[in-house]
Amino acid sequence: LSSCSGLTHESHRKDVEQVYLRCSEGSIEWMYPTGALIVNLRPNISPASYKHLTVCIKPFKDSAGANIYLEKTGELKLLVRDGERSPSRVYCFGYDQGGLFVEATPQQDISRKITGFQYELMSKGIAADLHTASAPCRPCSDTEVLLAVCTSDFVIRGSIQDVTNEAEEQESVIHVGVNKLYRQKSKVFQLTGESGNWRGQIKTLLECGVKPGDGDFLFTGRMHFGEARLGCAPRFKDFQRMYKEAKDKGLNPCEIGPD
Repeated sequence: LSSCSGLTHESHRKDVEQVYLRCSEGSIEWMYPTGALIVNLRPNISPASYKHLTVCIKPFKDSAGANIYLEKTGELKLLVRDGERSPSRVYCFGYDQGGLFVEATPQQDISRKITGFQYELMSKGIAADLHTASAPCRPCSDTEVLLAVCTSDFVIRGSIQDVTNEAEEQESVIHVGVNKLYRQKSKVFQLTGESGNWRGQIKTLLECGVKPGDGDFLFTGRMHFGEARLGCAPRFKDFQRMYKEAKDKGLNPCEIGPD
């Protein structure tokens, strides 16, 4: 049922299953759905920290057979309608807004229906960083860049080899050639081919209009549902300038070799 190893479940009623997930990220796959699932996210952290959490879910591309609701004290709010086709759509809500109630829809033939989604629990600050609705494409300030260097899941110096646009998903994929790898949380950037070059892909919004260009950039960002998402990405020479200025004043929030 779930790829999260912290799964426990109990039979609540004949047609409703209670599922408890202890991991901070994972996935649910419900084959041939009938009845309903109540999904309780119970991460292994202090309950006092729950109010600082955001929950995000990303339905599988071919998920079908059930509606997904946000449930709190018996009230249901529809999150994902059965059959809704929104590739890469992510749905986020505060942990304290309720749990997930997954209800199977009436089917003539359930044999081929599988409902599934990935989920992530993260701090509200990180979630806001990933979903800055007000100005997702604006350049970062010097302070934001220097902080991103300290807190991002990946930090690399590299160049844009190519950009492919995915109109259906409203995203652009930046194909990056890596000149220096400062940090990566997951192995998104890897050695490829006999030349021994490091390469990887970073996703961003199509509306940001990223295009291939000359020169090196400092790419920072976060991992989200197994994908690298672009954060701050100044030209590398600009990063060198702002890092030196901050270091001379003793204001750089963390050390990193900028050369």
